[in-house]
Amino acid sequence: MARIRTFIGVDIGDETRKKAAALQHQLARSGAGVKWVAPESMHVTVLFLGEVDDRDLLSVCRAVERVAEREPPFPLRVSGVGAFPTVRRPKVLWAGITDGADPLRRLYGPLEEKMYDLGCYRKEERGYTPHLTLGRIKSEADGLALAPELTKLLAWDGGRTVVNEVLVYSSELRRDGPEYAVLARAELGGTEAGAGT
Repeated sequence: MARIRTFIGVDIGDETRKKAAALQHQLARSGAGVKWVAPESMHVTVLFLGEVDDRDLLSVCRAVERVAEREPPFPLRVSGVGAFPTVRRPKVLWAGITDGADPLRRLYGPLEEKMYDLGCYRKEERGYTPHLTLGRIKSEADGLALAPELTKLLAWDGGRTVVNEVLVYSSELRRDGPEYAVLARAELGGTEAGAGT
């Protein structure tokens, strides 16, 4: 029996992907050590499931379809830059979600419930904050070097796209970073768009 690292997310569109990559280049000029997310891997995670038994994947995909068909397509705007745990001591760099944050939260609630019922998810203590991960900072010194740059980017605009589907991804950890593949697509407010990689 195989176990597959799995998560549920939405795509950010090509325009936002290009702008986010340009932002990464701009921040990289600070010289801080950051493990950047590859632009082709960028997405907004709705729910990270972790290791899922491959025999449960069909149930996961069907549950995602049922949740997705209740929510209509929505605009997604990526803007502003922040960090976890704070901008002053950054460890994970992210871009914020302005338009689209509410529909993402509406998807998160029922998805969390269904995945928990399937036994594919452990509830988290912290609430869901929709964001686009840009990179992970390698050391505290790198974080301190980058912190002044982040405060200048509160008004950064990554553009907008329309989200039409929710995606079920697999994540394979490789030496140069995770590699994602789309396992299934579920149309928002519609019917199944077809499963398969």
